[in-house]
Amino acid sequence: MDIRSELHKAQLFQNLELLANQIVEGFISGIHKSPFHGFSAEFAEHKIYNPGESTKHIDWKLYAKTDRLYTKRYEDETNLRCHMILDNSSSMYYPKVSSFGIGNLNKIGFGVLAIASLMQMLKRQRDAVGLSIYSDSYNFHANEKSSERHFQMLYSKLNGVVESEHASQSTKTFTYLHQIAEKIHRRSLIFLFTDMFQTETEEAKLFEALRHLKYNKHAVVLFHLMDFQHELKFDFDNAPKRFVDVETGTHIDLYAENIKDAYQQKVVQFQEDLKLKCAQYKIKYVPADVRSNFSQILNTFMVERQKFV
Repeated sequence: MDIRSELHKAQLFQNLELLANQIVEGFISGIHKSPFHGFSAEFAEHKIYNPGESTKHIDWKLYAKTDRLYTKRYEDETNLRCHMILDNSSSMYYPKVSSFGIGNLNKIGFGVLAIASLMQMLKRQRDAVGLSIYSDSYNFHANEKSSERHFQMLYSKLNGVVESEHASQSTKTFTYLHQIAEKIHRRSLIFLFTDMFQTETEEAKLFEALRHLKYNKHAVVLFHLMDFQHELKFDFDNAPKRFVDVETGTHIDLYAENIKDAYQQKVVQFQEDLKLKCAQYKIKYVPADVRSNFSQILNTFMVERQKFV
């Protein structure tokens, strides 16, 4: 184990909430000149201050950024219930990351930071968030709540996932998705973060489990996490390499160039089949490159939230 890498990883995520907030602020300001201009329909946290209103709730920090007066708006009730599901199996720890940082994340790091960023978006709306984590077992479940204490507990749990890499673990995604579906009783927007790798690949069982998630009028978004450079394009130098299945430990030695075309055809076909099946079951399918930024994740959230509420 590289101790320096592990320390850097822990330092990067030691304030996951702050990091996620920076990503969200960057996303918002990147779309609009003013951080909240045009977002009144999506963000209930702020509204324009009208002369004569109480100045008690004016956001002076936002005024310093925008030179406009906004007041904080407080919702009495939760508008949305959202449940995050994270695949924590060994394949999610690919690729190996020596210098852990934004723009240099493995699949589990990307998934954790994406969930944390979505939580920031939901927190601004005073929406309720739940979390489930699975690998070779159903590791963790928390029902949807909107309290500050609950959010802090979820951030702590997510931070612990990144800091502790598991030994080789297989997973049966469909088994745990059924169990998770049984626990989500009230209509929710469900986000699943997974690389879709599993030891047993019974496609029918997997999609039956995804259909189960849609029970009770839930809306489901599947974020298919991949390292596009290596897992999709199979972009390796043409030198002999050993490819190891991190979940089963089996390996094969070969020249990447010799199988690149056949590999790409298989992966593209798998992705197309997955996309078509999701469309059939009215599940939103979003392929996500762990080497990219989080705009795609947050844009998807904005669209799906507007459709769901």
